[in-house]
Amino acid sequence: MSNPEFLGGYDGQSLDELIAMESSHRIDSLVLAMESALDQKLSVGGPAGLSAEERVILVIEALEREVNNGGYDQFFTNSSGAYAGEIEAALRSIGCPRQADIAKRALEALGVKGALTSASVEAALDAGGDDLSGRLGDLDDEYYKCDEPIADRLFAFVKANRAKVQLR
Repeated sequence: MSNPEFLGGYDGQSLDELIAMESSHRIDSLVLAMESALDQKLSVGGPAGLSAEERVILVIEALEREVNNGGYDQFFTNSSGAYAGEIEAALRSIGCPRQADIAKRALEALGVKGALTSASVEAALDAGGDDLSGRLGDLDDEYYKCDEPIADRLFAFVKANRAKVQLR
């Protein structure tokens, strides 16, 4: 299909139903629907109710949403920052090594010593000031210019791991 449709949201579809929409719908909208379903699952069962593969979906979609809307600074500042310590490995697991390297450098720019927690990230952002904002801004630019198709690779990862992803 030359002009795929954007899926307006998750409406209870199974994973197989979403995967079947691959030829008619935009891939990014399908992974957004998966994220929405997994967010619902997380709110009911907590983090222990998620498989490692389901967590990869949440981590990567949080990065995509935040960095595309406000950069790494926004990713680290918002609740998505809870995923900061997982983002490099998640990107590598779906086959995005250049994006993983950018994420690694963003974490290194924070300069957090010890455990990566919401409080330590917030303290690092406060202490870093304009210099840190500039370095993160440069990494945002690299992120935007990188030609690794994150949504497509995440979708392929989901298809390859479909037995380990349960949306309901």
